[in-house]
Amino acid sequence: MTNPPRHEPEAPRDLVGIGVGPSNLSLAALAHPLAELDAVFYEQRPGFDWHPGLLIDGATIQVPFLADLVTLADPANPWSFLNYLKARDRLFPFYFAERFHIRRAEYDAYCRWVAENLPGLRFSHQADAVRWNSERDLFEVDFTRLDAEGEAQSLGRAYTKNVVLGVGTVPHVPDPLRPLAEQQGVPVVHAADYLDHREAFLAAEHVTVVGSGQSGAEVFLDLLRHRPAGREKLHWIGRSEAFAPMEYSKLGLEHFTPDYTRYFHALGEPVRDRLVASQWQLHKGIDADTIAAIHDELYRRTLHGGWPDAVLTPGVQVRTAGRIATTKVELHLEHVQQGSRSRLTTDAVVLATGYRERPLGRLLAGLDPYLRRDNSERPCVDERFRLVLDPSVTGSAYVQNAELHSHGVGAPDLGLAAWRSATILNSVTGKDPYPLPARTAFTSFGLEQHGERVPTQHRQQPLQLTPLAD
Repeated sequence: MTNPPRHEPEAPRDLVGIGVGPSNLSLAALAHPLAELDAVFYEQRPGFDWHPGLLIDGATIQVPFLADLVTLADPANPWSFLNYLKARDRLFPFYFAERFHIRRAEYDAYCRWVAENLPGLRFSHQADAVRWNSERDLFEVDFTRLDAEGEAQSLGRAYTKNVVLGVGTVPHVPDPLRPLAEQQGVPVVHAADYLDHREAFLAAEHVTVVGSGQSGAEVFLDLLRHRPAGREKLHWIGRSEAFAPMEYSKLGLEHFTPDYTRYFHALGEPVRDRLVASQWQLHKGIDADTIAAIHDELYRRTLHGGWPDAVLTPGVQVRTAGRIATTKVELHLEHVQQGSRSRLTTDAVVLATGYRERPLGRLLAGLDPYLRRDNSERPCVDERFRLVLDPSVTGSAYVQNAELHSHGVGAPDLGLAAWRSATILNSVTGKDPYPLPARTAFTSFGLEQHGERVPTQHRQQPLQLTPLAD
């Protein structure tokens, strides 16, 4: 029999966060020094866990180490990456290593250090529902405490003035491959679980990697490096028209600034939707070092004549898939440009097919009568990352990494986490504890500027544009 709900302290919280991934961990780290702010964060997992299946040896994160949880909003914050190094007596080794982009495993270790030492985090707490209590003018957050096996232990309820949803993303499995991925014992695995199955993939006679982004490149490179020359038996396919490099030019990176986020948010919904689809290379391409490493490894295997037994084909989609015999998988492929079709028989498949925003419908069901939606039935999100709710709701509900449709390609980017968290905390407190820069990019993304971009003391006479004659 389920226990009745046990309430949190009767005094309402100022802030309840749901989910403890990098986004809400950033928010918790920046909230910690604000003594007047009573905040708690619930996470259903027993501890911090950041893409463990993709912590491949040597893989780096694609943003500089300054894009930690706090630095770009508060460089003196005690939860910075540099302070983590100092606490571990690794500051001088890091200094001499001269690394601007750190290993993915090191970023994970840094986040774990923060999560293990930061108060206010409640792991093994599964948030179940968020409702608006109109009598108390507060949000109700129902949650379940989980035991060591992940089973329900007891129920609880918290009241709060503000709530922040940072529930992250889930692995995306394309429809044609979902039945195989869901079957027990079938060697079709999402890259999110790659390391758990790595030995089986290395032992398989033939392996196919599906997905032409960074994760697919890293998995393909890892398999290639550990299979014998001339007997690699690898296929790498993806829907993109090329194994394309990520846009990493200095001005291209300005799409991941607050300036661009504000510009994007002010655009019309149809324009935003077109831009998100067209800007894939800003965040779904492959970094140049990984592409170079793959080419180097392939080239090395030609030194004594012959070519490696590895097939790399972009512009290919999986139409259908099924089992043949008892151990093999058959993929029915279609080349997007040629319109040709073929079959590929393989022993194992790694699905490097990315992630999708975790659906919020279950959590937000209690807020649905108050929630404003866009023309595609997605929640409307304002410039400060607040869900647009009916005016009768006096509290604020914020989202993190669930606003790609309204805020653009920077929504899931680690480099904007601290700025986004600071924006939310400034909104929650109403006191701007984290003054934020008015301008962050050399690029002016539109002819009309929305909001102040340059501090008064640095402002010059604005340039006047001469209207074009008809």
